[in-house]
Amino acid sequence: MNTPWLNLAHWLDCTEVEGPGRRFALWVQGCHIRCPGCCNPHMLEFVPRHLVPAERVAEWILHAHRRWNLEGVTFLGGEPMLQAKGLALVAERSRRAGLSVMVFTGFTLEYLGSCSLPGVKQLLAATDLLVDGPYLAHCPETKRHWVGSTNQRFHFLTDRYQPGLEYDPRFARGIELRIRSDGMATYNGWPGELISEVGHES
Repeated sequence: MNTPWLNLAHWLDCTEVEGPGRRFALWVQGCHIRCPGCCNPHMLEFVPRHLVPAERVAEWILHAHRRWNLEGVTFLGGEPMLQAKGLALVAERSRRAGLSVMVFTGFTLEYLGSCSLPGVKQLLAATDLLVDGPYLAHCPETKRHWVGSTNQRFHFLTDRYQPGLEYDPRFARGIELRIRSDGMATYNGWPGELISEVGHES
């Protein structure tokens, strides 16, 4: 069977503000939920950005793991569940390498349990920590890590992490700033600064 392809908006080999510990973060392109005030509006449109076979993405992650001693991978967007088939392959490969998998989705877990989107069940089965629910700008989150609004929920789908992690003082509600060789500054993390379009960082 041919490997599925992913339409990627952006990725980082190593970040410490997109989930617990050092993580490979992967943003996919395309989302129809369109939450008002979304921090990544340039990732909503269904247009081709970086089309990459899922197997190659898994290889990037394993290479980054050897270089940075990663804790896990995080999938964001855009809407990851719309590309669940490819991400499930990446998640399964990552888990076999000892990495944890964290996924952000604008859908609720209840909806995902009954929907027919391809690959969703497989992706959920390979996910340790799921954050669900749309972003609601009028309900800003001020206490928990990694989420933007109070309606969003943490689902601990395996025993890799425990409830309370989202308040753990070892982790920060911060942003990361990177200055590229061409002088372009890129941001990621809380409070959801826009991420400029960049290529694969090595």
